Parts: sequence; C-alpha cells; structure tokens
Amino acid sequence: MVQKNTDNIPSNSTRDVALDAIDRKILGELANDASQSFASLGQTVGLSAPAVHERVKRLRARGAIRKTVAMLDGKSVGKGLLAFVHVDTTGWGKTPGIMELAKLPEVEEIHSSTGDTCLIMKLRVSSSEALEGLLSKLYDTDGVRSTRTYVALSTHIERGVQAGISSELENGGGVR
Repeated sequence: MVQKNTDNIPSNSTRDVALDAIDRKILGELANDASQSFASLGQTVGLSAPAVHERVKRLRARGAIRKTVAMLDGKSVGKGLLAFVHVDTTGWGKTPGIMELAKLPEVEEIHSSTGDTCLIMKLRVSSSEALEGLLSKLYDTDGVRSTRTYVALSTHIERGVQAGISSELENGGGVR
C-alpha cells in the first residue's frame, strides 16, 4: 500500500458532529455580528446567557468557530482592488514558495482547486500597479507556469461561512 503525503490536511472526523437548530441559530447570529453579548444571543435563540456561553464554548472546542475577527472594508483601509488569480503550477501547487506569498497581507485566501487551474488566490490591493507587482512576485515563484487574473468591479455579497442549510438543496433538489 502506498502512503501519500497529504501535507498535514486535518481530518474532519471529530468536527462532523451534527449541529442542532439552536447551534445553527447561534452560529448564524454570530456570523452576522460576533460582538453581541451572550444575553442578546440568548434572547434571540431562547436560552439564558450562561447556556449560550456554554454552547459557544463547545462550538469553539469542536472547531465550528475557528476564530472571531472583524471584517474590514477594503476601500477604507486602502485596498480597493479585489482580484482572484487562477494559478497553474507544475506538480503540486502548494509549494513552499507559494505558501511564502501567503504571508503577504494582500493575499487573503489560497485554495487548491479542481478544473482547469491548480490554485485560486484571493488578493486585495491598493491599485492595478500593486496587483502587477504582486503578480510579478507570483511569476518569480518556482513552479508557477501561468496565471489568469479576474478583477472584481463591484461586490454584491461578501460573507464568511454561513451556518444555515437550504433544505431543498440538502434533499437533492436544486434551485429551479
């Protein structure tokens, strides 16, 4: 049997415990505003503040809540240009050089992907010149063969993972 290095990809087995409706409601509320008090959350979900606090602690321990962050406005912090870069690489795309680029504050996300590209990067920069400079660094990275860059003209919705589930999608149905 051949063992393959999966680059320390964590198993989700301990995190796949089903969430109940109250957990999902708490997560949904926190996704909308993580600064609200346990008392406020409790009023919304019908529990006491201590009960909500215990559930949130449990959700953190299980990994359902990875961290609490502030969503910054790109334009307000001088990074008004949002781009998605599809990166084609030789071999496995997650190279040390590419992961070194992940340290740049302009790199928001890097995803391995299927289809006609190896990696998808989400970048937020101040200008087209800054994007060109970052792409130049990317091209200087060992293993990068080509890129395709898509610049967002405007953003209609931007949010993190949502806890809700669309029942019609879960039951094999689709958007009609």
